[in-house]
This record gives sequence, C-alpha cells and structure tokens, in this order.
Amino acid sequence: MSQMKEKIELEFILRTSPAILYNRLSSASGLSEWFADDVNLKGQIYTFVWDGAEQQAELIAKKENKFIRFHWLDDEEKDTYFEFLINVDELTGETALLVTDFIEADEKESSIELWNQQIDQLKQVLGSA
Repeated sequence: MSQMKEKIELEFILRTSPAILYNRLSSASGLSEWFADDVNLKGQIYTFVWDGAEQQAELIAKKENKFIRFHWLDDEEKDTYFEFLINVDELTGETALLVTDFIEADEKESSIELWNQQIDQLKQVLGSA
C-alpha cells in the first residue's frame, strides 16, 4: 500500500499577461518551451517527453486564461493532479502563477526544487526573468 501523496502549492510572480501565460501552460508548443523537452497533444492526452522518456497526462479541467489541471495517467491515485492557476492581483496588477502538485512525501524538497527550475525556465521564455 503506497502512502498518500502530499499536496504542495507554490506561488510565482510573473511579469506577463494572463493570456500569454495561459498559452504557455496549455498548448503543446508552449509547454515544450519550458516544461518538457517535447510535448505532443492528442485529444485530451498530453504526452510529455524528458530525456527520451515519455509520461502522459490527461487534461481534466480548464478555464481559458484562468487555470488548467492535469492528471498523470500512470498515477493510481485518482484524485491527484497538477494544476496551473493564474491569479491577477486586483490592487497591484501582478500576475501570479499558483502551481499545485501531489508528490511523494520523501520527494518534497526535490519536487519543489524542480518546479523552481522549471518556472525559472518559463520566466526566461516569457522574457520576465
């Protein structure tokens, strides 16, 4: 019996518009610029490629320029997902990206480090690094 995964939520401030950011989070071409080496989309299934290894995720929910949520097909826990939520602060106008992920408890530090690296890559792609 595998242990329950732990939910993590990370917030990053990005200097970009929600529409531009959403494109990078939802399209195969946008995701391949920062999230994976290559991304292929067929229906609701995204195939992510890292170092020649593939992992598939199903798009389970989205709202344009607001959020997109995926579930890894090889994850036996049905209620786990990873999600990108775009939040614009009404006062400052800042665009925040909230990343939610479910991870193995013993991989928490490395998972957070990986997300930090990937979001750094995203910032470079957006020209807001």
